[in-house]
Amino acid sequence: MYKYDAVIIGGGHNGLVCAFYLARAGYKVRILERRGIIGGAAVTEEFHPGFRNSVASYTVSLLHPKVIKDMALADHGYRVIERPIANFLPLPDGRYLKVGGGLERTQGEFAKFSKKDAAALPHYQATLERIADVLRGLMLETPPNAGDGLPMLIAALSQGKRVAALPLEARRDLLDLFLKSARAFLDGWFESDPVKAVFAFDAVVGNYASPDTPGSAYVLLHHVMGQVNGKKGAWGHSVGGMGAITQAMARVVRAMGVEISLEAPVEHVLVDGGRAVGVRLESGEEVMGAAVIANVGPKLLYEQMMNPADLPQDFRKRMRNFKVGSGSFRMNVALSALPDFSCLPGKGEHLEAGIIIAPDMDYMDRAFSDAKTDGWSRAPIVEMLIPSIIDDNLAPPGCHVASLFCQQFAPQLPYGRSWDDAGQAAADDVIATIDDYAPGFAASVIARDILSPLDLERKFGMVGGDIMHGAMTLDQLWAARPVLGQGAYRGPVEGLYMCGAGTHPGGGVSGAPGHNAARAVLKDKALGGRLWQRRSI
Repeated sequence: MYKYDAVIIGGGHNGLVCAFYLARAGYKVRILERRGIIGGAAVTEEFHPGFRNSVASYTVSLLHPKVIKDMALADHGYRVIERPIANFLPLPDGRYLKVGGGLERTQGEFAKFSKKDAAALPHYQATLERIADVLRGLMLETPPNAGDGLPMLIAALSQGKRVAALPLEARRDLLDLFLKSARAFLDGWFESDPVKAVFAFDAVVGNYASPDTPGSAYVLLHHVMGQVNGKKGAWGHSVGGMGAITQAMARVVRAMGVEISLEAPVEHVLVDGGRAVGVRLESGEEVMGAAVIANVGPKLLYEQMMNPADLPQDFRKRMRNFKVGSGSFRMNVALSALPDFSCLPGKGEHLEAGIIIAPDMDYMDRAFSDAKTDGWSRAPIVEMLIPSIIDDNLAPPGCHVASLFCQQFAPQLPYGRSWDDAGQAAADDVIATIDDYAPGFAASVIARDILSPLDLERKFGMVGGDIMHGAMTLDQLWAARPVLGQGAYRGPVEGLYMCGAGTHPGGGVSGAPGHNAARAVLKDKALGGRLWQRRSI
């Protein structure tokens, strides 16, 4: 009956990772990708003649070392260059703050604003690192699944031991991170607005919320859990852009016999007798598989690709209430020259860092308030990276490309407006904001590629423009991602699995959901009437 052992909807990095582990176990796998390029949101494309960039996902940290090692990505062109410093925060009063390059160096930067903050930094970093170590250990664990009886209890006890082993002080810090706002948490550590701002930025990345929103402190932690080249908490640039990673993954899985079909959009998941048995493409072709694995967001899968009658009523209700919309606005710009910041003119390591325009938490709060009332702020939150400084194949000689990652743009505009009509005006405000800090920037823009929340949904299938495939809030994390009872990568229909960022541990280019979903498929013995040996991955 089944032509394939596994059919994967979507060729993003998690789908490729999942395919790798299944193919390694002997499964016959086919990946169906809607676009004409593999990689999902982790792709490198030409957006203007001669200018190439990572058009959506644009920086590396969370990709799990086990995935990198198991797939031997380094043998297939994977190379990441660490940022010399992590972040550069220009300030409107002519000062600036640089973070990274070592603890002592960052303390020296903090001391320009507050000696107390400089002294507090080592304890702050140690606190987050201790908690991040525990959560790193859970990234490749399947959450305990409500309703699974004894297996759920065993998983809960096993994973709970890691948290219980933390000292009481650390458990209190963990509780603060999950429940407090970023402002309340950071106010307990630091006194200087620029110091707090450079950390608070992480709390609003991909998080349509104010730094005053309870629970926003958790996102601080999500952004320090990664590593680059063995260095914890570091971020880096993938040589060749993010597409170099997914192209390497595609080469690996193709060599293992995985079929990859491009321009093959899935229209509908086929269910027969209460079991997912394959998919129907928009072309009308039906592809049958013993396991159907969705590397798309839960909203897209359950509300657009499935017959409501095939889903439990309560599940449909929960999915209607599943929160999406990260408030992200993405731009790629072609530049005739590097930006020249008033506070720190000329070239330097600061241009190789994440350049953050958000001088304090009040600025971030106003951006969120403006987004709710007007759609976006005329003084938006912007992070800029300029990868062409270290990767000269991305732009013509003497020119550059910049990634602009902007926060607090309403997923749906108020007053019935459309992003089709408003996108250019929002982009103008982004460019003007950077120009305030780096005069001449606007004049250096040769071309710009705009991805509003609506564009992100259309191009990459991110419902609501949500880069995380679902809000990273306490009610949508761990065993409750996407819904309590379906937190173990298995859908509410037998034979249906999920391997995308809408499952644990969430968004970012980590490969963990793909890894964990493959393990769930391998642990389910009966697929299409055939018995499969349990395989540990």
